[in-house]
Amino acid sequence: MLRDKRIILGVTGGIAAYKAVELLRLLTKADAEVHVIMTRAAQEFVTPLTFQTLSCNPVHTELFNLISEQEIGHISLADRADLFVIAPATANFVGKIANGIADDMLTTTVMATKAPVLISPAMNVNMYTNPVYKENEAKLRALGYAFVAPEKGLLACGWEGDGKLAAPETIFEAVVAALTPQDLKGQTILVTAGPTREEIDPVRYVSNHSSGKMGYALARTASRRGARVILVSGPVRLAAPAGVELVPVESAREMREAVLARVPECTAIIKAAAVADYRPAERRDVKIKKKAETLSLDLVKNPDILAELGALKKRPFLVGFAAETGNLKEFAAKKLREKQADLIVANDVSQADAGFNVETNRALLLFRDGREMECPLMSKDELAGVILNQMAAHLP
Repeated sequence: MLRDKRIILGVTGGIAAYKAVELLRLLTKADAEVHVIMTRAAQEFVTPLTFQTLSCNPVHTELFNLISEQEIGHISLADRADLFVIAPATANFVGKIANGIADDMLTTTVMATKAPVLISPAMNVNMYTNPVYKENEAKLRALGYAFVAPEKGLLACGWEGDGKLAAPETIFEAVVAALTPQDLKGQTILVTAGPTREEIDPVRYVSNHSSGKMGYALARTASRRGARVILVSGPVRLAAPAGVELVPVESAREMREAVLARVPECTAIIKAAAVADYRPAERRDVKIKKKAETLSLDLVKNPDILAELGALKKRPFLVGFAAETGNLKEFAAKKLREKQADLIVANDVSQADAGFNVETNRALLLFRDGREMECPLMSKDELAGVILNQMAAHLP
């Protein structure tokens, strides 16, 4: 994901410095090359050895270091960086940069770089709301520096409010977005994901094996590429991607209501959810007791959300999914035609490495204009990128 990207991680002297270790782990796991610069105060909270071990690179702490200057140096680091990330960033650091003060390794390197700078502040709530700090942040924003807003919560000092360092996962998503072309900026994309549950009684339901991983990958990737993303999700065990508007639903009828209400906002809709085709004709108010040897359920058809969308006179670009266990192309072509979609993503869910509850997928893409595209086995994030690439060409 971040292969061949060189990221400078600046760590300043706040109690949240320990969270920078987890951020470093996320960055290296995504194949980024990370070089860490620590201020003197940061070393009071976490040792340089921790960052050096995890990054597999020397940690830079002193501006006047003959070995460091010979091998890399602050100017070399500044020139070679694809992105600077400061996490946590203290009020002191923000104030220095806003006022052109470069008196240590980190501030000097940031001042010398032409790479984008992403700042994640963390401090006491009174410091964060102080007009002096706010003026410094506003000045940097106006100059093009990006910020990841802190969270609200209980702070280490005992106060409660804004100032808690954003979660490492949130900062990581901001890093990926900063290094990703924003070709979907200005688009509003609605993605449905996961299964639906159709209740039989208060303790039982009809559903399917969908994990939601493909839909969540699409939502995450679209958000990273600058789109506003609305994720209408059935019940899954996945955290909502950072920056995505989550609309949780249970049943097919709830999903239909949520989707149709938001159609006017959207430039594209991706129906990746595995919506239950049928629901019990009657939902019992009390638990059905185990008595007879057999139990019959009367099922009725659920609304066909994709078909309703396809029949709209004015609608967004429409992508549907076809999960099949045989005759993949035949059934997918039929669905494309009958649902009046612009693109159908068909996959054989009987395959162990490309069905439900796995990290990989392979697919056949069928387009309204008759084109076809085979997608070999790849991660669901990679397939999401392929689908969005094809869709982007048709968006306004």
